[in-house]
Amino acid sequence: MTGEPNTRLSDLFGMAGWSKGELARMVNRQAAAMGHHQLATDTSRVRRWIDMGESPRDPVPDVLAALFTERLGRVVTIEDLGFGRRGRVGKRRETGTENNPDGLPWAPERTAAVLTEFTGMDLMLNRRGLVGAGAALTAGSVLTGAMNDWLRSEPAPAARTARPDDPLHADSAGYDRYEAAPIGSEEIEALERSVEVFRAWDAARGGGLQRKAVVGQLNEVGGMLAYRHPDHLQRRLWGVAANLSVLAGWMSHDVGLEPTAQKYFVIAAHAAREGGDRPRAGEALSRAARQMVHLGRPDDALDLMKLAKSGSGEETLPRTQAMLRTIEAWAQASMGRGQAMRRTLGEAEELFVSDKGDVPPPSWMQMFDEADMHGMQALAFRTLAEHEPAAAVTAQRHAKQALDLRANGRQRSKIFDYISLASACFIADDPEQADRYARLALVSMGETSSQRTWDRLREMYRLTGQFAGYAKIEDLREEIELALPQGTFKKSGGART
Repeated sequence: MTGEPNTRLSDLFGMAGWSKGELARMVNRQAAAMGHHQLATDTSRVRRWIDMGESPRDPVPDVLAALFTERLGRVVTIEDLGFGRRGRVGKRRETGTENNPDGLPWAPERTAAVLTEFTGMDLMLNRRGLVGAGAALTAGSVLTGAMNDWLRSEPAPAARTARPDDPLHADSAGYDRYEAAPIGSEEIEALERSVEVFRAWDAARGGGLQRKAVVGQLNEVGGMLAYRHPDHLQRRLWGVAANLSVLAGWMSHDVGLEPTAQKYFVIAAHAAREGGDRPRAGEALSRAARQMVHLGRPDDALDLMKLAKSGSGEETLPRTQAMLRTIEAWAQASMGRGQAMRRTLGEAEELFVSDKGDVPPPSWMQMFDEADMHGMQALAFRTLAEHEPAAAVTAQRHAKQALDLRANGRQRSKIFDYISLASACFIADDPEQADRYARLALVSMGETSSQRTWDRLREMYRLTGQFAGYAKIEDLREEIELALPQGTFKKSGGART
């Protein structure tokens, strides 16, 4: 007991709208359903949790996390409630402050536990049809400040590594251990192949249709990580966890579950570092940076990109470095920093062509090819064109090159290219060409389940306003209004907003 109020629990309690007596009764019922019939929580006990900072004994933190998750419709973890962990996970680092409430970075032994708990809560939301929303995104500066030194350092060695001939005697690294046996190389190979299948599906169809499957697979991997495998298998398993976490985060971002996505990106960075893959950890954080730019927070994105680049390590391949530069350039373009953006894109081009291909790229970089390079350049110049209209011409050129190079199975990327191209044409005062490319995007959008494509389409729709007198553009605007999800356009004083 700290004697100080637990502000995190208090805030969530206020959002839930319960009385202290109601919460006490629900804790007892939920605990009984979990087999803990001896629990007898009362109002005074709840008051001590909230007002005096008392930490309840197990299994109450898990029970509270489940209750608040269901009530608020988003994942609520034990840390969100202001409680630390006990038991075999190790002591919680004393890093939880007002600026870093999640205690990042967490101790190595906790990564598997956090992964398993968070995915389990996420799956519960899916099963019950709840919407994962309402949480706040952590600022990029907070993440970088908390994780800067940690990401650059080497991971601490495991307390104990299982002998190859004695896997069942391995220590548990998880808090709520998944009941599964240790696995071997064949099972890990199958998991690695499943990542490729999920990644291809996401590129083709968007994140909505397979997100739950990815989260479920990641939950099982978290259970497998509860055992100490031989070092070479443990590293590969952490790699699978990192790849699935990035996919879960990207798919969550793709369907608009932004705080959930950010949490997965942070989990991915932790998992990659546990596996000794610092470039993968940097790429995971770069996804969080792309998310920030998409949400109109380019300053936070630049904070994250500094960490992603510095934490990736010297072993980062030139093509990976080029990819990181394109994200940084997009953030600079969003802030109207044309000179800095052009300089950064120039560095990206030099790095990209300097990659001789003599070292095979990791599986998670195989999607970033020449088409993606042009697609990101088109996006950066199209974004800059909002501040410098002359940049629209360059954006058109890169978007056309990207479309010429796009491989089959990259439908979502093609939609983004069409939208970038159409938007650049509108800015360049070429409504005829803009109408053509916008309609090509519209034709394809029904084949994907990507909220981000609709977000980009809304941005393009805004640019059509200056051409409202053109018959073709009026028809296009009506088609967009019909295609966009309901509630996008609201009436306010007779005008669309």
